[in-house]
Amino acid sequence: MIIYTASKKTFIQDVLRNQIENKIYDAYKEKIGGSGLSQINSWKMSMMYMSNILIQSEIPDDVSVAIEYQVPNTSKRVDFIVAGINEDNEESVVIVELKQWSEAEKTNKDGVVKSFVGHALRELTHPSYQAWTYALLIKEYNETVRKDNIQLYPCAYLHNYPRKTHDDPIINDFYQEYMSQAPAFLRDDTEELSNFIKKYIRKADQKDILYRIDHGRIKPSKSLGEQIGSMLNGNKEFYMIEEQKVVYEALRDLAQTLDDGKKKTVIVKGGPGTGKSVIAINLLVELINKYQYNTQYVTRNSAPRAVFSALLKGYRKKSFIDNLFKGSGSYVDTEKDYFDCLIVDEAHRLNEKSGMFSNLGENQIKEIIHASKLSIFFIDEAQRVTFKDKGSVAEIKHWARKQHSDVYEMELTSQFRCNGSDGYLAWIDNLLEIRETANDILDPNEYDFRVFDDPNELRDFIFEKNKINNKARLLAGYCWEWEKSKRNDTNHHDIQIKEHDFSMSWNLGSDGMEWLIKEDSVNEVGCIHTSQGLELDYIGVIIGDDLRYENGRIVTDVSKRAKTDQSVKGWKSGLKKNKEETLRLADEVIKNTYRTLLTRGMKGCYVYCVNKNLESHLSKKTISNCT
Repeated sequence: MIIYTASKKTFIQDVLRNQIENKIYDAYKEKIGGSGLSQINSWKMSMMYMSNILIQSEIPDDVSVAIEYQVPNTSKRVDFIVAGINEDNEESVVIVELKQWSEAEKTNKDGVVKSFVGHALRELTHPSYQAWTYALLIKEYNETVRKDNIQLYPCAYLHNYPRKTHDDPIINDFYQEYMSQAPAFLRDDTEELSNFIKKYIRKADQKDILYRIDHGRIKPSKSLGEQIGSMLNGNKEFYMIEEQKVVYEALRDLAQTLDDGKKKTVIVKGGPGTGKSVIAINLLVELINKYQYNTQYVTRNSAPRAVFSALLKGYRKKSFIDNLFKGSGSYVDTEKDYFDCLIVDEAHRLNEKSGMFSNLGENQIKEIIHASKLSIFFIDEAQRVTFKDKGSVAEIKHWARKQHSDVYEMELTSQFRCNGSDGYLAWIDNLLEIRETANDILDPNEYDFRVFDDPNELRDFIFEKNKINNKARLLAGYCWEWEKSKRNDTNHHDIQIKEHDFSMSWNLGSDGMEWLIKEDSVNEVGCIHTSQGLELDYIGVIIGDDLRYENGRIVTDVSKRAKTDQSVKGWKSGLKKNKEETLRLADEVIKNTYRTLLTRGMKGCYVYCVNKNLESHLSKKTISNCT
C-alpha cells in the first residue's frame, strides 16, 4: 500500500505550496485509519529536504515519486521512493530511508546504533541496515518486483545530521557491510544523494512501476518451522528488521558475557506475530553453531515442539533434535547453571508444577532460571489460555530476584503476521474487549477478514484455500466434547451445528501434535492446544457459544466449554471458593483463546459464530459492512 504518489513535478509543487503534509495526512487517514497527526511535522520537514534534492537535479519532471509504501508482510513503511528507468533501460526504484537524527553513537552490536528518539537515547538499527532490509523484503515478497526484475537501490538520508569527522559514528567502518549495500547520506551530502538518484533514475517509466508494485501479489511470509533445518545448516532465512534486530543483537551480546559469573534473566514482551519465535530460533541456531553453547529451546506447548521436530527429520540425528526442543517441566532436578542458555518461547504458558499430575518441582520459572546462566523468556500475557498458565512478567521477575539474577526487559511491537497489520491486532483486542484501542472498525484492505453465516461455506472456503499449498486449516473454540475413545475415528464427528447440518471431527489423536502439518488434516478441526505457537496462511475459526454478544458487550460463558476441556478444569469448584476471581480468570482464558486462534493466519482469517448476535456485531465492525 502506497499512501501518496505523484510525479516529481507535482510532488515539488505540493511542497512549495505547503500542501504536502496535508495531502499525505488525508491519504493516510483514508488508507490506514487513525489520525497520523504525530507524523505531520515529520512529513513536512523531511519532504522539504527531498524536494530540495529533486528540484536541483537533472531527474526528469515526469518520474514517479511515492511516500509511505508498506513493506510486504510487515507493519513498516518505506519513507520515500523514486521510480523510473536507468541507463540500461531497466525499471528502477530508489528507496530512501529518511531520518531526522542530528547525532548518533556507535555500538559494538552488528547493525545497531544509538540515537535520541522520543527524548531518550535508544538502540536502533543503523539507517543503512534498515533501508537494505526493506529492499530485501520487498524483493523477496512482492512478486511483481521479482518477476519483472525491477531493480531496487536503497539508501538513507539523515538531513539534519552534520558530518563531524571523517569517521563519524553513523559512517563508521563498523557498519560498512550495510553502507556498501545502502549508502548513508548526511546533511551536507545533497549533491551526492542527487547523483545517487540520477545514477539509477534517468527517465520516466511508461508502465506504471509504482502502480504495479503497489498492486503486486504479496507472497506469504516464510514458515518458521519449514526453515529451521536450513538455518541449522548455516543458511540465513530471515532478515530481522528494526526492533527485531535490536533485540536479537542485545540477546547475542548478553550471551557473550556468560563468563562473568552473573546469572542473567531476560524478559522479551511481544504480541502475536511480532517475531518472538523467529528471534528465539535464530538465537538458538547462533548459540549452537557459532558458540557451541549448551542451549535448549523450551516451550510448554507441545505442538510447536512436535512440528519443529517432524520438519527437522533428515537434517540431524533424532537424539540431537530431541535434546534441542524441551518441555518446560524438564528442569525439576537440573543442577545450577548446567545450561549456558535456555530460550523459553510462549513463556506465558509456563505452569507452577510439572509432571503429568502436576506434582513435581516447585515452580517451572524458578527451575529454568536455576538451571541456566542465561534464561530468556519470550512472553505475551494476553495468550494465557488455561487456568494453569502462570507465566507473567511479575512472576519471572520474582523468581529471578530470588536467585540473585540480573533482569533485563525488552519489547517487540511491530507486526509480522496477519499481513503485517498492526491495525488488525489492535482491532481484535478492541473487539474482544481485552484492551481499548482506537481501532473500532477494520478495513478489509488491511487484512483479509470475513464473517460467514454458514459453517459449511466456511469449511468449503478453507478447503479451496488449502489447495494452494496445504496451509489452510479450521480451528474452533473448545465448546464440543472430545470423546477419548473416538479420537482416531474419522467417522465420528464431535463438532455438530445441527441448524446448518454441519459436522466435523476434532483433529485425530493419531496425528498427535503434528496435526497442523499432516497432509489430510484439513478434514479435521484443530483447537488452541494444536495451534498455539504456530502459523498458517489462512485460518477459519468457529466461535462457539462460550463467546457471545449481549446488550452491547462481549460476554464469555465458561459453562459452554466442553466437559473434556482441561484448560478450565476446576471452574465449578472455583465458583464456590471465589466466584468473582474464577469468573474473571475464565473470562480472560476464553478471550485470550479466541485472540490466539484469530491471529494464526498470515494472509487471512475467516469466522463463523454460533451466536448470531456476535456474527452481526463482527460484520458491523468491518468497513465493507458499514453503512
